[in-house]
Amino acid sequence: MPTKTSRRAAVAASTTPHTAPAAPAGKRDRTHYLYIAVIAAVALGIAVGLIWPDLGVELKPLGTGFVNLIKMMISPIIFCTIVLGIGSVRKAAKVGAVGGIALGYFLVMSLVALSIGLVVGNILHPGDGLHLTEAIKATGHDQVSDEALPPVDFVLSIIPKTFLSAFTEGQVLQTLLVALLAGFALQAMGNVGQPVLRGIEHIQRLVFRILAMVMWAAPIGAFGAIAAVVGSAGLDALKSLAVLMLGFYVTCFLFVFIVLGVLLRVVAGLNILTLFKYLAREFLLILSTSSSESALPRLIAKMEHLGVSKPVVGITVPTGYSFNLDGTMIYMTMASLYIADALGTPMSIGEQIPLLLFLLLASKGAAGVSGAGLATLAGGLQSHKPALVDGVGLIVGIDRFMSEARALTNFAGNAVATVLVGTWTKEIDKSRVQQVLAGELPFDEKTLLDEGETATGGEVPEPREEGEKELAKA
Repeated sequence: MPTKTSRRAAVAASTTPHTAPAAPAGKRDRTHYLYIAVIAAVALGIAVGLIWPDLGVELKPLGTGFVNLIKMMISPIIFCTIVLGIGSVRKAAKVGAVGGIALGYFLVMSLVALSIGLVVGNILHPGDGLHLTEAIKATGHDQVSDEALPPVDFVLSIIPKTFLSAFTEGQVLQTLLVALLAGFALQAMGNVGQPVLRGIEHIQRLVFRILAMVMWAAPIGAFGAIAAVVGSAGLDALKSLAVLMLGFYVTCFLFVFIVLGVLLRVVAGLNILTLFKYLAREFLLILSTSSSESALPRLIAKMEHLGVSKPVVGITVPTGYSFNLDGTMIYMTMASLYIADALGTPMSIGEQIPLLLFLLLASKGAAGVSGAGLATLAGGLQSHKPALVDGVGLIVGIDRFMSEARALTNFAGNAVATVLVGTWTKEIDKSRVQQVLAGELPFDEKTLLDEGETATGGEVPEPREEGEKELAKA
């Protein structure tokens, strides 16, 4: 029967696992122009900030608005991803194992990042010879934020006031908690919960499509953000702090390409440069907005497309954005040593280690706080070593430039962590990883999803005749 045969062939073609979307070349070309526009916008923003600094500062709302549009999508994307991931897993113990391995890895890498920053800071001593004015002292105290919470209050803040407030207050960890509860509940419901999972999958498609539309505003956001940074700080403000900035950038570079690069090669057998090439557009987005959160939704989509399972991606990425802040760890280490040297009160190793361990805990309490790096540093120093808060004003002028490296390092750390956790838990399709990184299975920039795929990686079920049902099962 020709009609039946052709229909079966169509079904077989559509249910081939991990099939790349149709006509990917056209989609790639359109988004390729988008990111060329982002690069041009960054260059134009730098020029405006240097030539007309006052105008550059006035353009800041453009960058803020774009980042807020991205943040608007984070909670629904995290919720859908985690619920679909956990709901499709048979054993709850597997999800617990992923979370435990991820948190253990985050703690170890945070300590490694602190140690590297400690070594480089003690070698460079970038704060020697600087002098503080009363104005700088006042600026430092202004950075102390009440938003950073002590550890106990931070844990309690993870619990949302209501089920829906987790989505309205923009707290990533609250959304994570609600999504975990919903995912485990649907898992326990078995087949009865399948219609709910199907509905959430369609919502996920809608959310990712909206995100793809929002991304077309990236050039405008990049232009405003860069113009404001350059206009407010200028180049003169950077000269006296060049050693600190250079030391911080070099330290982040060494951490990413030596520590993370070696780990990725040894554990997963991947070249970190190949992985970063796959994530190049996300790095460009972070560079133009100084916010790693702007790339969080795309990191989730790309890690799933790479071949890491949904439960691993759904747990590791959102949790890592609060607990795996390698760039922030390095920043706080070097900034603390810089301030102590600048005040003429250099700390001994015995004084440095307790302070930095305290800042390690304080950074978790400031997860999600706007300008978390500077606010956490000031708040931590205020609580543990108040005399150093005076010197925070020294780095206010370059904090935004340092936040670029912070955000890029944090993002790189979370991308690598997702691959490593997937490898350790055997929740990664290695053959698919090779195909994706080789460019054989291009990422669908239009939908941010593989067309036709569900939480379990198969075709969205549709009514079929009996013969077609058997073929779909195969």
